[in-house]
Amino acid sequence: MSATAIPGEPPGGRRALAVWGTGVSVYFVAVIFRTSLGVAGLDAADRFHVNASALSTFSILQLLVYAGMQIPVGLLVDRLGTKKVLALGAVLFTAGQLGFAFSPSYGTALASRALLGCGDALTFISVLRLGSRWFPARRGPLVAQFAGLVGMAGNLVSTLVLARLLHGIGWTAAFAGSAAAGAVVLVLVLLFLKDHPEGQEPDPLPHQGAAYVRRQIAASWREPGTRLGLWVHFTTQFPAMVFLLLWGLPFLVEAQGLSRAVAGELLTLVVLSNMVVGLVYGQIVARHHGARLPLALGTVGTTAALWAATLAYPGPHAPMWLLIVLCTVLGACGPASMIGFDFARPANPPERQGTASGITNMGGFVASMTTLLAIGVLLDATGDDWSLAFSAVFVLQAVGLSQILRLRGRAQRRERERLVASRVETVHVPA
Repeated sequence: MSATAIPGEPPGGRRALAVWGTGVSVYFVAVIFRTSLGVAGLDAADRFHVNASALSTFSILQLLVYAGMQIPVGLLVDRLGTKKVLALGAVLFTAGQLGFAFSPSYGTALASRALLGCGDALTFISVLRLGSRWFPARRGPLVAQFAGLVGMAGNLVSTLVLARLLHGIGWTAAFAGSAAAGAVVLVLVLLFLKDHPEGQEPDPLPHQGAAYVRRQIAASWREPGTRLGLWVHFTTQFPAMVFLLLWGLPFLVEAQGLSRAVAGELLTLVVLSNMVVGLVYGQIVARHHGARLPLALGTVGTTAALWAATLAYPGPHAPMWLLIVLCTVLGACGPASMIGFDFARPANPPERQGTASGITNMGGFVASMTTLLAIGVLLDATGDDWSLAFSAVFVLQAVGLSQILRLRGRAQRRERERLVASRVETVHVPA
């Protein structure tokens, strides 16, 4: 069979790009809202009169809701389709951003971030499913990396635009004004998004209640590729997520003595590096499947080495060149985490893609949530010893790395078996 005409696969093309672009715009806005606290952390501490542990609770609660919803979201996407789930997500994260803008107290602000996390949780798995419905499988790694790149563009907007609005027009106006973007993407979804191309409708899934849910989750979890994908995502994503979501700006300002403007530029560097590396990783993985694990492990090792060099630097502050290198390397964490989906995707049939992606996507957010909490607690317990607090990164990396090394052999054998079986089936397909 030719590489460009595989029966039963979606054709891609301009129509696919337009529909996928509509879906990914929802994810773009969700990331702006998710990362908005990263540029407002110090302002939030002053506004709500909270310490480091309480400040970290904002992001922890948001990520707890996000991570806890990944499997339910995967099941919802498999059953309801992407349009309904993305529309619901846009409603929820827009309401959360508005609530955060007008919150008069720490408690209501927490509730708003939880609502935002709930809506955010509905977006990424939906976008991955949309890509698999509209593009051929060989484009999967590149489409997933492009989705991550668009998410980083959202992070860039929050870093550059929202930060300036926050210090220009104030807290309420900045957050309430940004919520208008949520209303815009909701309208786009309702008007233009379609779950699948014409003639490519999936077989209807009979309603099977709790038994169906248990079977979907159990079948996905039994696949070594799903579990390997989860642990790759767990180990690679969280160092950059923790840095961008909350602790990067305080670390650079309070521990490294930089101005807010310079610290903001370094956060921007993380985002720009992520976008560039995402394109490179996507091309490499699409062409050389065997490069997946070396890329992931190389990213983990390099990140650990740069954090160790920064935290152990003998002077009062790490030199600027080292901080620049650290932020550049942190930019590779997001693209490396996307490789986790490239282990889970071929391990599961189409009817389980949403569930398997949800399981995988839990990994990095559970690690991020754990590290956010650990850093906040250690800062309060040690009197703001940033080196000791950020050492939590190494513990999580060690846990994840041990699981990757344990599962990689089984996952690779299972994937080879599936590939051989699919080739045999292709050979026997009548002309």
